[in-house]
Amino acid sequence: MYYAHFGLKQPPFRITPDTSLFFPGANRGAVLDALVYAIQSGEGIVKVVGEVGSGKTMLCRMLEKELPADRIEIVYLANPRLPADQVLHAIAFELKLDIRENTPRLEVLNRLQQHLLECHARNRQVVVFVEEAQGMPIETLEEIRLLSNLETRHNKLLQIVLFGQPELDERIARPEIRQLRERITYSFELTPFHTNDIREYLNSRLRACGWRRGELFDEAAVRRIDRYSRGLVRRINILADKALLAAYAENRTNVTAADVERAARDSEFMNNARRVLGWPAAAAAAAIVVLAAAAWWWQSRPVVPVTAPVATGPAAVAPATGPAAVSTESRQSAAPEDAAAEAGVAEEAAAEPTPPSGPDARQPGAEGEALLITNVSDSLSATIGPAEGGTGAAAEAPAGDLLDLDALLKEAGDDETRMRRQLEAQPPEGLMLGALSPEGDACSVCWAIVYRPLYDEGRL
Repeated sequence: MYYAHFGLKQPPFRITPDTSLFFPGANRGAVLDALVYAIQSGEGIVKVVGEVGSGKTMLCRMLEKELPADRIEIVYLANPRLPADQVLHAIAFELKLDIRENTPRLEVLNRLQQHLLECHARNRQVVVFVEEAQGMPIETLEEIRLLSNLETRHNKLLQIVLFGQPELDERIARPEIRQLRERITYSFELTPFHTNDIREYLNSRLRACGWRRGELFDEAAVRRIDRYSRGLVRRINILADKALLAAYAENRTNVTAADVERAARDSEFMNNARRVLGWPAAAAAAAIVVLAAAAWWWQSRPVVPVTAPVATGPAAVAPATGPAAVSTESRQSAAPEDAAAEAGVAEEAAAEPTPPSGPDARQPGAEGEALLITNVSDSLSATIGPAEGGTGAAAEAPAGDLLDLDALLKEAGDDETRMRRQLEAQPPEGLMLGALSPEGDACSVCWAIVYRPLYDEGRL
């Protein structure tokens, strides 16, 4: 679409390998020359490792082009998932040997060895290129190593070149295939392009396709391509092709950083924010998010206020969430002349430590209301009379010593009667408060007990 606009004869940045556009910079030319020498020397297994999109397939095609066709016969194994028992058949099929799928393995091996001996007699070599070798099963790699044992007294009959991603190094480092690792005599790595390599790569391809003017990609655009592509050839081609299309859409003959930005947003490999920002920027962004979350948590953390009951007038009413709630009906039933005494009792009770909360704290019932009993004697049994009739010690006690429980219970109903029975079943006050005093007697300060009714016959 944009070729005529830029004066190009063919697309310069196709991802399909085109040997006419091979770029010898960034050590690609040096690796190619070394591979040609290693294969022609005929010694051991050769390994070429590079990241995804680093140009391994292009190098493989260039190697086939550079090797003399009259002396070297090339076999491709493009399927790395071949099981071990099919490797021999795959190589024999590529060499056009007369075998079938059901031919026994031993017979295939004999025919393959015979063909290799004939090639050696005619001064010809057979080279096997294994692509995507990092995905090959361990058993298949071991089968390939055994093929390298086919040799004469002075020369190897079969040369093997393994092309793979960095995972290939991890695979052959395993102890069970250490024999294969010992057979590798040459190992090469295709490193990512640097910024200067990318600039030279773009200019090389553009001029090979017909560009005859100055720099088509400005310096900022080259730096953006370097940043987003991570120096991988396939990504460079994708970004450069889309950037040219963006410049063509605006009727310009130069590519800017904005064009590369648009190309990056339209590329699938840029969906990962880690690759868009790069590792340092991504780490900084993550740290900012963590700090912001911590600050938000600190500001919005719950604050639990510590409150104490407040005495107002003749009656002291504790908050509903406090350790005790004061029955307003009970306060109203007390004699007017005892109001001042009860107010003093409430003030002294408010000065006491707050009872513990949590699983061990006793909670009030859903309908019950806590009762504050003041000025009780040493024994509850001597103070609280029978439940029926309102007679006994409770009826004889002075009005300021004990609240009128009988009248309150008659008004409350059956649930409060059960509460009354629970109160009667409790031990004397002296046993409950004696632990607070070293002498074993009731504490002279804590002379108020808070009971919380629980509607359960077995516990208070």
